[in-house]
Amino acid sequence: MDLLFLLQLTVGADTTAAAAQALNDMATEETISIWQMIKDGGWYIMGPLGIMSIIAIYIFIERMLAIGRAGKVEKDFMNRIKDYILDEKMDSAIDLCRQAGTPVSRMVGKGISKIGRPMKDISDSIENVGKLEISKMEKGLSTLATVAGAAPMIGFLGTVIGMIQTFHQMKISANGVEIAQLSGGIMQAMVTTVGGLIIGIIAYICYNVLVTRMNKVIHGLEASSIEFLDVLDSPSK
Repeated sequence: MDLLFLLQLTVGADTTAAAAQALNDMATEETISIWQMIKDGGWYIMGPLGIMSIIAIYIFIERMLAIGRAGKVEKDFMNRIKDYILDEKMDSAIDLCRQAGTPVSRMVGKGISKIGRPMKDISDSIENVGKLEISKMEKGLSTLATVAGAAPMIGFLGTVIGMIQTFHQMKISANGVEIAQLSGGIMQAMVTTVGGLIIGIIAYICYNVLVTRMNKVIHGLEASSIEFLDVLDSPSK
């Protein structure tokens, strides 16, 4: 009975020691850095992904600022335009539009320059200017959408290349393959997939944020153009 007890104590001590050693090994295990992961992914895949990430960040910041400027309108802008039109001060209204320098002011200014013509002509001219302004705001969005779609595919391409390298190493090794010999190709396969997905997800989110903000600005342009046409079509005018 005592011998059995001693054996249990010995086994328990060995198990505890093994667990402690495993925990110690995990604590002292070298962690991989981001730069090392990028190097393991291969420059011919991670290089294009890095360039695409820079392009996506640049487009997002530049478009956020541009769309923000396009959406700024003075609070009393339309009220002042209405007063000038009702007082038949067209030159003052046009000068105000030039000073504002916003998409709304350019649309309204174009409409003022057409006063005296049929309402259909005025409406068409405002709509044409509005299309040009929207086209300016959309600059770069197609590139951002391309990054969102192409980055994951480039990452998957790196995965396929990495797996091909792994199987090629297995094929040419006559005396068997060690896991260390296969780790390079497998690491590349995993890293490029992660890199492509991260860049694609970020670009996709940035694209949708920009589209949402641009839609708000477009709705504002439509509301301002309708308000301007209502002024021209009002009985007092």
